[in-house]
Amino acid sequence: MHQSFQRPRPRKLPIGKDRFEDEARFLRSWLERPLVVGAVMPSGKMLARTMAAFVDPRIPGPIIELGPGTGPVTDALVRRGVAQDRLVLVEYNPDFCQLLKRRFPKATIVQGDAYDLGETLSGVLEEPAAATVSSLPLFTKPMDQRLDLLEAAQALMHPDAPFIQFTYAVVPPIPARSQGYRTRASNRIWRNLPPARVWVYNKVATP
Repeated sequence: MHQSFQRPRPRKLPIGKDRFEDEARFLRSWLERPLVVGAVMPSGKMLARTMAAFVDPRIPGPIIELGPGTGPVTDALVRRGVAQDRLVLVEYNPDFCQLLKRRFPKATIVQGDAYDLGETLSGVLEEPAAATVSSLPLFTKPMDQRLDLLEAAQALMHPDAPFIQFTYAVVPPIPARSQGYRTRASNRIWRNLPPARVWVYNKVATP
């Protein structure tokens, strides 16, 4: 007698509890302060990896992260090879700060305003930073304030260090032909929800 066997259907793996909790935190924070949080959900893994890929962990100095939220980009930076104790995380939301302290105990967590970066990080950095990675909702701010942020971050970094920023918009958050900066962009990350792109700004050396 011929007996046939059916291949068992692959089981769907449950989505991690942490992910559900992070999404709930983001949604709650967005409902309370939409112009501050700027996103309804945390950055997806592909977007986080793309942002981290523009950071060279071999270059010495701290890595500044602006608006880390629940830490998906922070985690991608650590997986990229950046030691936790090199991370300086600037987060406005006190609840997110407490979460980041639990998840990244060796990182420096600074609760403060990233748009007043010089004051917020006054006395924090002991050497120039190797990169700044930003998940701030720049489109909620006027262009002058975005440019001021770029200049403030650059003042805290090595001369050629990158300022890395993602956006959901189809246009760059800071003009791609900004005077004094050279820019590059990732491909659009369609697997992120919503789709996003990463922009990188490097200061042009003056002769």
